[in-house]
Amino acid sequence: MRRQLAHASMSAIAIALAATTAACGGGGEAGDGGTDAVSVGVIPIVDVAPIYLGIEQGFFASRDIEVELTEAQGGAAIVPGVAAQEFDFGFSNITSLLLAQSAGLPVEIVANGVASTGVAGEDFGAVMVPADSPIQTPADLAAATVAVNTLNNIGDTTIRESVRLDDGDPSGIGFTEVAFPDMPAQLSAGNVDAAWAVEPFKSMIEAEGGRPVAWNYVDAAPDLTVAAYFTTSQLSQEDPDLVRRFSEAIAESLQYATDNPEAVRDILGTYTDISPDIRAALTLPAFPAEVNRASVERLAELGEADGIFENPPDVDALLP
Repeated sequence: MRRQLAHASMSAIAIALAATTAACGGGGEAGDGGTDAVSVGVIPIVDVAPIYLGIEQGFFASRDIEVELTEAQGGAAIVPGVAAQEFDFGFSNITSLLLAQSAGLPVEIVANGVASTGVAGEDFGAVMVPADSPIQTPADLAAATVAVNTLNNIGDTTIRESVRLDDGDPSGIGFTEVAFPDMPAQLSAGNVDAAWAVEPFKSMIEAEGGRPVAWNYVDAAPDLTVAAYFTTSQLSQEDPDLVRRFSEAIAESLQYATDNPEAVRDILGTYTDISPDIRAALTLPAFPAEVNRASVERLAELGEADGIFENPPDVDALLP
């Protein structure tokens, strides 16, 4: 599993998993001071800026936690890594977590991650098309080839809802899997008709003349909780103190990101290759402290309507 996640990484960021720190799944002791070394799977997008800021600001260190991060293409790759105890914690979109829970994997959300701004035209994720594309509205996507970072997940589920709300039939959409960092190039090369992009890649496409045609997060639910940090039920039961301290550090990191938007833009330059101009222009997501339960329930409903779950997910089990 670790080898797969390393392969999926776009840049193999500097805070990599150390081979000698193999206490994944149990918050291993890192040193004589009683510091817990934890491994966290993340995605190289703006959503995870708060955890980088939290490390930089010492919010984890002050709680005796040493964080090691590694990148993956999406939550669909991170979830099995956490379930297999390759990682202590992970960052994943809500649909991936609902999929895991419905399949019987013992995962629990322990802290909020990122949320939609809730404002069409001012959100951090959208379905983008080239400037000269004939696609003008969400309904026009009905027969298009649309890139998403992982199939049968939050991207295609919410995009289908955008099309339905515009009186279109989403059954003919041809979804194809493309990693977020590759979206701008695939779209500009004409390999796909549209690309679902989140920041900073949404702004990169806009810088090349692309434009949004659907605000799928906004359409899915008001103030949608997009992703969260999670762990296994086993770790929650065996080391609740560690989970509590990690959750508190994430909460402080989210608040810091909310209060310091320029710090978010700056830290993005440390784990992506995005230019300062793009970082200055991008739309930041919301970083609320609490998970929007109603929006999680709505994503569960949409996923069920699309038939992506093995069994109906249990939101109560995912949000203990």
